[in-house]
Amino acid sequence: MSDQDPNDFDDTLLEEELEYPEWFKISLGDLNDDVAEARAAGKFGIAVYYGQKRCAYCEKFFDINLTDASIQRYLREHFDIIPVDIWGIEDFTDTNGEEYSERELSLRYETNFTPSLVFYDKTGKPVYRLRGYYPPYQFRAVLHYVAEGFYRVEKFRDYLARAEPDLFFTSGELIDRDFFTDPPYDLQRRAGKPLMVIFEQGNCHACELLHTGPLSQGEILGEVSKMDVVQLNLFDDTELITPAGIKTTARQWGKQLDLFYTPSIIMFSPEGQEVMRVDSVVQFYRLWGVLDYVNRKGYASGLDYQGWRLQQRETQ
Repeated sequence: MSDQDPNDFDDTLLEEELEYPEWFKISLGDLNDDVAEARAAGKFGIAVYYGQKRCAYCEKFFDINLTDASIQRYLREHFDIIPVDIWGIEDFTDTNGEEYSERELSLRYETNFTPSLVFYDKTGKPVYRLRGYYPPYQFRAVLHYVAEGFYRVEKFRDYLARAEPDLFFTSGELIDRDFFTDPPYDLQRRAGKPLMVIFEQGNCHACELLHTGPLSQGEILGEVSKMDVVQLNLFDDTELITPAGIKTTARQWGKQLDLFYTPSIIMFSPEGQEVMRVDSVVQFYRLWGVLDYVNRKGYASGLDYQGWRLQQRETQ
């Protein structure tokens, strides 16, 4: 197992293209056939991996998560892993019988952030999507959650709270910043500015790295200055009014949003609609890209986040 910190790395585009692990299963293009082969082998089903060839987060997934012997063993025992390039042009038939290019399939499952995985059961039904990169302990929990059928009876957030109680309800002060809005928290949009809500918790290593890393950089702070920014403790009973006008608490709202990772960042338009969420590991370039997308209303172009970012790179 790698001794790298899964929460701390440079997310610049890689210079060299990634290669899939040799045990990934290259599909012939029909996911129904892939499901049937997994079923015949006694497995739960398949996991479709959505990645990019120069994605630093995908590299960490390969180098950290998939080099963990226990994770790799459990993953291979219960799933066949089918790789899809989110910019690819190869055709796939999904289990609904419809044909999509790799790009179209990635859009169908809203894989804004890579790596993402979509898990299918042995009947070919997609049962869970994991979007973005997560540290090994949470990824391992997802595998058990899916393979052992807990998704049928509870949200992953509730499963993780039972399976890994030490990850929840930790005490400790949150890191204060001068750009945070002071309470009381009425988050209904009136000022014509986007809203960024950061859910954190005490004694959170990833939260500390967010503040000492991306949120300490001038380019990021410039984008943040264009928004209203609210910090909430995911497990606290701080009262608030959501952008939709609902009176609730931070704890209840976080549960409604099905958040289980801290820090989780939710972006809202000036009209109060959720635009994007970053509820997985995030470094400088991903966070800057999301802030730029929201502040410049890239979502109004009709392009998804990845498509809009590609368009911006091509026109610069």
